[in-house]
Amino acid sequence: MTTIRTSCPICGDVELAPADLALRLTPCRGTGTYQFLCPHCEQLQQRPANHRVVSILLATGVAYEVVDDETPISEREITEFISGLDRENWREHLPG
Repeated sequence: MTTIRTSCPICGDVELAPADLALRLTPCRGTGTYQFLCPHCEQLQQRPANHRVVSILLATGVAYEVVDDETPISEREITEFISGLDRENWREHLPG
């Protein structure tokens, strides 16, 4: 049986089965977060998951869902963008 070792800020290192973790993936980034219920203190813990962690968790069979936490562009933002293009110096306002 596969064992995944992670840590709880209260209890320290803990060992979990793949079924004890849930992975939330960010679309197009290959990163996300994972969460688990600590087997000792029973507190829900959430940790960031970089590319390497995501690969390991997926390879061990951790269940995952793809979540898009970003909100879509609003009509107001589109209108502001279009009006900004009407300025002669619009290029000066572009981010670095």
